[in-house]
Amino acid sequence: MLILSVLGFGDCLSAFTEEVIMDITGLIIFLAIGAIAGWLAGILVKGIGFGLLGNIVIGVIGAVVGGYVFGLLGISAGGLIGSIITATVGAALLLFVVGIIKRA
Repeated sequence: MLILSVLGFGDCLSAFTEEVIMDITGLIIFLAIGAIAGWLAGILVKGIGFGLLGNIVIGVIGAVVGGYVFGLLGISAGGLIGSIITATVGAALLLFVVGIIKRA
Protein backbone atom coordinates (compact mmCIF):
# COMPACT_ATOMS: atom_id res chain seq x y z
CA MET A 1 0.00 0.00 0.00
CA LEU A 2 2.90 2.32 0.73
CA ILE A 3 4.23 1.73 -2.78
CA LEU A 4 0.82 2.57 -4.25
CA SER A 5 0.68 5.77 -2.17
CA VAL A 6 4.12 6.83 -3.38
CA LEU A 7 3.07 6.20 -6.99
CA GLY A 8 -0.07 8.30 -6.50
CA PHE A 9 -2.60 5.45 -6.38
CA GLY A 10 -3.32 5.68 -2.64
CA ASP A 11 -6.60 7.57 -3.07
CA CYS A 12 -7.89 5.04 -5.60
CA LEU A 13 -7.06 2.17 -3.29
CA SER A 14 -8.71 3.77 -0.26
CA ALA A 15 -11.84 4.56 -2.29
CA PHE A 16 -11.97 0.95 -3.48
CA THR A 17 -11.53 -0.34 0.09
CA GLU A 18 -14.31 1.92 1.40
CA GLU A 19 -16.63 0.74 -1.37
CA VAL A 20 -16.02 -2.91 -0.50
CA ILE A 21 -16.62 -2.23 3.19
CA MET A 22 -19.92 -0.51 2.40
CA ASP A 23 -21.00 -3.48 0.33
CA ILE A 24 -20.22 -5.86 3.17
CA THR A 25 -22.00 -3.58 5.63
CA GLY A 26 -25.03 -3.46 3.36
CA LEU A 27 -25.04 -7.24 3.12
CA ILE A 28 -24.86 -7.59 6.89
CA ILE A 29 -27.72 -5.11 7.35
CA PHE A 30 -29.75 -6.93 4.68
CA LEU A 31 -29.25 -10.27 6.46
CA ALA A 32 -30.05 -8.73 9.85
CA ILE A 33 -33.29 -7.27 8.51
CA GLY A 34 -34.12 -10.68 7.03
CA ALA A 35 -33.44 -12.40 10.35
CA ILE A 36 -35.57 -9.92 12.31
CA ALA A 37 -38.41 -10.05 9.78
CA GLY A 38 -38.37 -13.87 9.64
CA TRP A 39 -38.35 -14.09 13.44
CA LEU A 40 -41.25 -11.62 13.77
CA ALA A 41 -43.26 -13.36 11.05
CA GLY A 42 -42.62 -16.74 12.69
CA ILE A 43 -43.96 -15.40 15.97
CA LEU A 44 -46.97 -13.73 14.34
CA VAL A 45 -48.02 -16.66 12.15
CA LYS A 46 -46.83 -19.82 13.86
CA GLY A 47 -45.87 -18.75 17.35
CA ILE A 48 -42.22 -19.86 17.01
CA GLY A 49 -39.09 -18.95 15.08
CA PHE A 50 -37.28 -21.14 12.58
CA GLY A 51 -33.69 -20.80 13.75
CA LEU A 52 -31.27 -18.16 12.52
CA LEU A 53 -30.79 -19.50 9.00
CA GLY A 54 -34.49 -20.26 8.52
CA ASN A 55 -35.45 -16.78 9.75
CA ILE A 56 -32.99 -15.16 7.36
CA VAL A 57 -34.29 -17.14 4.38
CA ILE A 58 -37.94 -16.45 5.25
CA GLY A 59 -37.18 -12.77 5.89
CA VAL A 60 -35.26 -12.27 2.64
CA ILE A 61 -37.96 -13.95 0.56
CA GLY A 62 -40.54 -12.03 2.59
CA ALA A 63 -38.78 -8.76 1.76
CA VAL A 64 -39.22 -9.52 -1.95
CA VAL A 65 -42.87 -10.51 -1.47
CA GLY A 66 -43.57 -7.51 0.77
CA GLY A 67 -41.90 -5.10 -1.64
CA TYR A 68 -43.99 -6.48 -4.49
CA VAL A 69 -47.26 -6.33 -2.52
CA PHE A 70 -46.53 -2.85 -1.15
CA GLY A 71 -45.72 -1.72 -4.70
CA LEU A 72 -49.04 -3.06 -5.98
CA LEU A 73 -50.89 -1.24 -3.21
CA GLY A 74 -48.94 1.97 -3.74
CA ILE A 75 -47.47 1.89 -0.23
CA SER A 76 -43.95 3.17 0.34
CA ALA A 77 -42.10 2.40 3.57
CA GLY A 78 -38.64 3.94 3.78
CA GLY A 79 -35.79 3.63 6.23
CA LEU A 80 -34.72 0.79 8.45
CA ILE A 81 -38.05 0.41 10.27
CA GLY A 82 -39.93 0.55 6.96
CA SER A 83 -37.71 -2.18 5.56
CA ILE A 84 -38.33 -4.37 8.60
CA ILE A 85 -42.10 -3.78 8.37
CA THR A 86 -42.16 -4.52 4.64
CA ALA A 87 -40.11 -7.69 5.05
CA THR A 88 -42.18 -8.83 8.05
CA VAL A 89 -45.50 -8.35 6.23
CA GLY A 90 -44.14 -10.21 3.20
CA ALA A 91 -42.75 -13.03 5.34
CA ALA A 92 -46.05 -13.33 7.23
CA LEU A 93 -47.92 -13.54 3.91
CA LEU A 94 -45.43 -16.15 2.71
CA LEU A 95 -45.90 -18.26 5.85
CA PHE A 96 -49.68 -17.89 5.61
CA VAL A 97 -49.74 -19.10 1.99
CA VAL A 98 -47.34 -21.97 2.78
CA GLY A 99 -49.60 -22.97 5.69
CA ILE A 100 -52.64 -23.04 3.42
CA ILE A 101 -50.80 -25.12 0.84
CA LYS A 102 -49.61 -27.59 3.50
CA ARG A 103 -53.16 -28.13 4.77
CA ALA A 104 -54.54 -28.81 1.29
